[in-house]
Amino acid sequence: MITRFLPLFTALSLALPGASVYAQTAHFPTIGKVTRYDARLDKLIGKDASVEVLASGFVWSEGPVWVKDGSFLLFSDVPRNTIYKWTEKEGLTPFMKPSGYTGVAPYGDEPGSNGLTIDAKGRLISCEHGDRRVAALPLTGQGGKRTLADNFQGKRFNSPNDVVAHSNGSYYFTDPPYGMPLKENDPTRETPLFGVYRIAPSGEVSLLVNDLTRPNGIALSPDEKTLYVAQSDVNRPVIMAYPVKADGSIGAGNVFYDMKALEKYGLKGAPDGLKTDKEGNIWTSGPRGVFIIAPDGTLLGHIDIGENTANCGWGDDGSTLYITADMYLCRIRTTARGVF
Repeated sequence: MITRFLPLFTALSLALPGASVYAQTAHFPTIGKVTRYDARLDKLIGKDASVEVLASGFVWSEGPVWVKDGSFLLFSDVPRNTIYKWTEKEGLTPFMKPSGYTGVAPYGDEPGSNGLTIDAKGRLISCEHGDRRVAALPLTGQGGKRTLADNFQGKRFNSPNDVVAHSNGSYYFTDPPYGMPLKENDPTRETPLFGVYRIAPSGEVSLLVNDLTRPNGIALSPDEKTLYVAQSDVNRPVIMAYPVKADGSIGAGNVFYDMKALEKYGLKGAPDGLKTDKEGNIWTSGPRGVFIIAPDGTLLGHIDIGENTANCGWGDDGSTLYITADMYLCRIRTTARGVF
């Protein structure tokens, strides 16, 4: 198990030739362990599976997303206002800077992009803290970013955090205050709530949820009939489930999983980013790693990394789970098939 301060790499030196040589060896250090709470986990993660550390030295890594057309991973370092690219062959290189704030004055401690996804058009969809918007970037070299939404009814968002794309061309995203310079007390806030929103294919923005205190990670079920939203509030650390209606709106939500249940295992914290697999299991970041929860709400296991963990995302053939955990970029090979 590697220690918290072991300088495997630094975020900048990873772009140097030495990092590529290291990546090509394909021998990565490992960290943490897999804790099994239910026998069903054995069908999702093999007994010999380990968590590999692919890179380190980040301030706060977030939003991993796999780009199928090119076979590479993108992820955010929010404080550094940078999106990085990682491949098995080349290791890590900077992909885009600035990633979420294009202003000229300083902007808080988390100005960059956060959650990322790829839409049906193959574009990179990013939640941008400093620019307070959801944007789309073609990955084919055809033009620059396009703002998908930066306000609701004329009031600017706080700091869009995470986003999921629906196959019909709409997007669902969360808008907590984490990316603002003074968080919820920032004087530039224009909306009194921390909402969950939808961007319709027409571009129209609608407010779907207005009663969560800290909406954060967001994902759709494999059939796109359920929208999951993680609330990163230590006083009410829950994953909510909302039925998705035919018109794209949602029905009343229910608590899918209450993370306070983890306290019996000595784990205290809140959910953050989350993804689903094709069997409907939830893979959610949380205290010290990623938790796997069955569709019936049973906790199956814990990928215990030992560090604050922000998000996860499926890649390669859909069975590799990439994990952003504080200063680390990690992966674990599974026998599940993710929705991505």
